[in-house]
Amino acid sequence: MLADLIAALSRAEREGRLQERIRFFCRPSLLIVDEIGYLPVIAGGGNLFFQLANARYEKGAMILTSNRGFAEWGDVFGDAVVATALLDRLLHHAVVVQIEGSQTAPTCRIDARTRPFESIDNATVFRPAITRTRRPPKNAQFSTSSGAA
Repeated sequence: MLADLIAALSRAEREGRLQERIRFFCRPSLLIVDEIGYLPVIAGGGNLFFQLANARYEKGAMILTSNRGFAEWGDVFGDAVVATALLDRLLHHAVVVQIEGSQTAPTCRIDARTRPFESIDNATVFRPAITRTRRPPKNAQFSTSSGAA
């Protein structure tokens, strides 16, 4: 979650360990940042996230999720200049997947529970049936066979 990531970066900055923490978040080949724009970003948080995105730029992949359009990112981060710089780095080699759904349904997850397989607006959802299995009886005998001859 973006708020947690920025809180960790902010804490590291206060402790004088920001570059160390950025290096830590640059190690994985893929960094997933969820819920951009869901919770407010603290003052200076956009700048911290920019430093991380800039450090990962062309070095590691990122998956970002947001319920906000790119035009709203200036409001999300509290600074249009930082948002523009962020988007410049993030979108340079990006593949953008936009999922459009019903604005009346709270989430696709809730809607999917009532329908096992069908299209919810423009997103196809498959929810496999969950079956409960029982433990085998204690005295059950199992035979194993190998395919080797």
